[in-house]
Amino acid sequence: MAIFTIKNTDNKKILCTQSPKNFAPLNEIECATKEDVANAFIRAREAQSEWKHVPIQKRIELLERLATIISQQKERIIDVVISETGKPKQEALSMEVYSALDSIVFYCKRAKKWLADESIKLHGPMRFLKKCKVIYKPRGIIGIITPWNGPFILSINPVIQCLLSGNAAIVKPSEVTPLSGQLVEEMFVLAGAPKNLVQVLIGDGEVGEALITNKPDKISFTGSVATGRKVAEQCGRLLIPFSLELGGKDAMVVCEDSNIKEAAQGAVMGSCMNAGQYCCGTERIYVTESIYDEFVEEATNITASLNQSDQDIADVGATFWDKQLDIIDDHVKDAVAKGAKILVGGSKNPSLKGLYYLPTVIVDVDHSMKIMQEETFGPIVCIMKVKDEEEAMRLANDSKYGLNGNIWTQNLNKGLAMARSLDTGACSINDMAMSYGLNEVPFGGLKESGLGFVNGKEGFRSYCHAMPVVIGKKPSSIYPYTQKSYHQLEQAIKLFFDNKLFRKLFG
Repeated sequence: MAIFTIKNTDNKKILCTQSPKNFAPLNEIECATKEDVANAFIRAREAQSEWKHVPIQKRIELLERLATIISQQKERIIDVVISETGKPKQEALSMEVYSALDSIVFYCKRAKKWLADESIKLHGPMRFLKKCKVIYKPRGIIGIITPWNGPFILSINPVIQCLLSGNAAIVKPSEVTPLSGQLVEEMFVLAGAPKNLVQVLIGDGEVGEALITNKPDKISFTGSVATGRKVAEQCGRLLIPFSLELGGKDAMVVCEDSNIKEAAQGAVMGSCMNAGQYCCGTERIYVTESIYDEFVEEATNITASLNQSDQDIADVGATFWDKQLDIIDDHVKDAVAKGAKILVGGSKNPSLKGLYYLPTVIVDVDHSMKIMQEETFGPIVCIMKVKDEEEAMRLANDSKYGLNGNIWTQNLNKGLAMARSLDTGACSINDMAMSYGLNEVPFGGLKESGLGFVNGKEGFRSYCHAMPVVIGKKPSSIYPYTQKSYHQLEQAIKLFFDNKLFRKLFG
């Protein structure tokens, strides 16, 4: 049964959604039209033309009010997210509410410093002739296209950053979780944001396409590789800056000197948290043969103990989208057909009405199987025995994805050396992937896992144009050219570049 459908009525598209927990009807929402998108841009331009002049302290005050509103409205946010996703209540609280509040507090504290003009010390003779400042100017309108697996946090986090930077935001949430995205606009309205500074447009892929064709000043996209590639092609044709945070097939390497119990716990949480539906979930686990049996036993016991339920209190909730459930089932069946063994789970949950796939442990896997090559996005603990750490690292890097990874060893120096060799955007040692939740660091992938950064100073400043301003009382060039000016340039080259001491002083 489809979680969302699009009905065409009187030349209008109606998005109809159902709960993944029990298929109960949720909402019928009129989709935005191309004209609605164009009008949203007109409103956003007007709002941003004033907002960009608002002092940073006033922007911070708005975001601080937003934090208060989110805290006050947390039960409503949780209820909406759970209704559309079937997440356990604790995951809705931690991933959607706590993370949003943490993001607001973090960026509000650093926005003034990160947006302040920077004095740049010039090199060579220019240090005596010119000064330079880099100023951070808001880009304008940011188009934000967001997925269904973290529907509130992945919508509001980029909005927080782009508003602090002086931009306006237009958000297009996933069709699977439209109201969780709509909450972003609602929270900003309650916080007293200027009208039309944050707008949310509900609809299908046509709305996302129109969001790009109206030429925003940047696109921030989070979602699948296939859709991300289309977004990149569209932005490339229109010369629109963009960032892509795409899928992953994160590897976990378990060394023979690891703490096996802790590693097994990390493997299960990394594989099953959010029902396995997050971009840097653990999807491939390589365990050295000397500890393999003990690790598998430990991971199997933990997985078997997990509580999957359609109630608020659970360890593993629903799969949010029916198409994803089909992919999970297909990957597991393909692996079994090619020789893999199921130790726990391995099927849809027959005891629950909705979209539930049992927490699963699968072993005897190899790289001929879809489950080791393609993004599964499900609660699957997928374990492969390897001869040694060298083989584990070779296989970990044998992927078209490169978002995150984790290495387990009690020798932290060895872990750091191994992390340097991992072809991923980030890596954790002795924990599941942590980098998205650490606002201090940039988050971005290699290979097919994305382009550009979100979060950290790099991601925050990507919502700005870094504009160098060169300052001097007199021009530094001599024009028209003369024989004398040519001779002076020759002498300058000899002075500054032929002499090693001067190279060091003026380089």
